Amino acid sequence: MPTSFNETIIEEFRANEGKVGGPFAGGDLLLLTTTGARSGAERTTPLGYVRHGELLLLIGSSLGAPSHPGWYHNLLAHPVVRVEIGTRTFQALAVPAEGDRRDELFAHAVRIAPGYGDYQARTTRVLPVVVLERADPDGWQGPGEVRTLADKVMEVHTWLRGQLREVAAEVEVHFAERAAYQGPGEPPAPSLGLQIRQRCLAFCQALEFHHTSEDGHLFPGIARYHPHLGDTFARLTDEHRTVARIQAALVELLAGIGIAEPVRFRGELARMSAELNAHLDYEEEVIVPLLAEVPWPPVPPVNPGR
Repeated sequence: MPTSFNETIIEEFRANEGKVGGPFAGGDLLLLTTTGARSGAERTTPLGYVRHGELLLLIGSSLGAPSHPGWYHNLLAHPVVRVEIGTRTFQALAVPAEGDRRDELFAHAVRIAPGYGDYQARTTRVLPVVVLERADPDGWQGPGEVRTLADKVMEVHTWLRGQLREVAAEVEVHFAERAAYQGPGEPPAPSLGLQIRQRCLAFCQALEFHHTSEDGHLFPGIARYHPHLGDTFARLTDEHRTVARIQAALVELLAGIGIAEPVRFRGELARMSAELNAHLDYEEEVIVPLLAEVPWPPVPPVNPGR
């Protein structure tokens, strides 16, 4: 099967520490790996980018085509993406800019790379401007060196708690913006709408993956050595179903933030956050001590034939 143009660029990028020739020679290029919105499979795309201070901006131009590019639809469904620039690889939270902020960032991109203005002129759709932000919440600090499975679980829990706090902080900023609006009519669309959606979605998807891993691999493995904890694992599995319902309710709650009554909204968010944190507390009390002697990463099994 012949190698596609994108595959050729990706291979050249990785073989030459981020440097490529051809139409991308000398330009700012990164590799963006998204998760397919429908397939769930990873997709890597070489993309030009624009720097704006410490921010990295992607423009969903598709060279002025009438439809948004596939990678844009993917990051709306799965906000945490992998980015490769030069020799660095890191995770980022992909957040489309909205309203005035989108217009300001797009104007900046056009000043740096005028071709984006030409692409916008070719199509009636508004070209998305995507900001690649830190995937980790502000003030993120893991539990230190991860040497055991207990450390790894605590690292995941710490990340999840931080994301939940970040959602709550962004909600407060959103309500403050609404309260400060003094103009006529309804306040403008909040600039944090997609920001909150993307971070909440990242939190919910990470929590779902964490629970799937526990139910499918971690808990059955522990149960073989601790059969007396059968009732505990049954409770945790049941809690996971409850947490899944809370996640769905949280996504639905945040979808209506633009018209929400602040006092009721804050109360609902606080109640859901308390339930989620209580679940993490229980796991840390019951499960984490059992994992303190299990090395991480896992030690490969010894082949007795050698």
